[in-house]
Amino acid sequence: MDLSSEIYHALLPAFITVTLGLPAVALGAIDGVAEATASFAKLASGRLSDRSRKRKPWVLLGYGLAALSKPLFPIAQGALELMGARFADRVGKGIRGAPRDAIIADETPPEIRGRAFGLRQALDTVGALIAPLAAIGLMYLFLENIRAVFWIAAIPAALSFLLALAAVKEPSVHLPDGKQQPLFSGFRDLDKPMRRLLAVAFLFSLARFSESFLILRALDIGVSATLSPLALVAFNLGFLALAYPAGALSDRLSPRHILIAGMSVLVVANLLLGQDIGVVGLVVGILLWGAHMALTQGIFARMIADAAPDHLRATSFGAYYFVSGIGTLVASLAAGFIWDRDGGSMTFLAGAGAAAVALAMLSLLGESRRDPAR
Repeated sequence: MDLSSEIYHALLPAFITVTLGLPAVALGAIDGVAEATASFAKLASGRLSDRSRKRKPWVLLGYGLAALSKPLFPIAQGALELMGARFADRVGKGIRGAPRDAIIADETPPEIRGRAFGLRQALDTVGALIAPLAAIGLMYLFLENIRAVFWIAAIPAALSFLLALAAVKEPSVHLPDGKQQPLFSGFRDLDKPMRRLLAVAFLFSLARFSESFLILRALDIGVSATLSPLALVAFNLGFLALAYPAGALSDRLSPRHILIAGMSVLVVANLLLGQDIGVVGLVVGILLWGAHMALTQGIFARMIADAAPDHLRATSFGAYYFVSGIGTLVASLAAGFIWDRDGGSMTFLAGAGAAAVALAMLSLLGESRRDPAR
């Protein structure tokens, strides 16, 4: 599914700004609204998964909806149709996200959870790494006809649903008393440490807008629409290189220290991308962006798994993805407005400032509390 989805993701900035002729703020709105939608879906599916004591049906529903959404992209003629396609795709992602991560937490001993989520993050990134290369190859093959490439990219999405149907097993996890909980009680039952962790996740997401702006930055400095997906190749290389090592390291060190390192890397990456430094600087900045993701995303997932009780595990993951998605929506919309008004350099410099604020607040929390990120 990542192979399919990331082909669309790699070509959407060019499709939106070149094929459809829309402004950068449209890219920020479409990406931000789509990701926020996925977050609402994760909030609901996580709670429903815990309430029904089932994981696999929600995973299958998510993969199936995402596969069905893919043919909507090549027939889109404007922003509304494209947002509808992206909306359906991200709802599918949202539905499967929390139950999928809950399966991993259900089946993994606590002492190796960091490695488990690091491995999941790394395998996600393999598909995301191959996808931009496939997008470039297909763009050459189909003479830069983005719509034709979108039709081909629907095939691996359908295959992913069939694989999930055949291979995913329902874990033997039940609520302690075997009774079904009221729908909304689970959110109220989240304890103070979990709520604190969710607050930190929200703060981090405000400092990070959609990686589509990395592609837009590549277009901004003169990279062609056909080669612009290489920005995601560099991003995913940085991500893949550190995803598993960071997860494994969190099994031995304080996850908060790894998060601080990740946010520090994001500050440096944004400062670099905010300068007029050519293709070499662009590649280095994007690699660092990917490295920051490796040092934060899997770490947060592992910490949620550690902090959540068994009967609220998917609910906790849903809440985490919800607050992160809302933060990403705000950040992406702000990035789009800044880009249209002041250009790409100012967008990334503003991102560096937001990341620095998040880093400072996390550091202050660390001084006032024993382990605020747990």
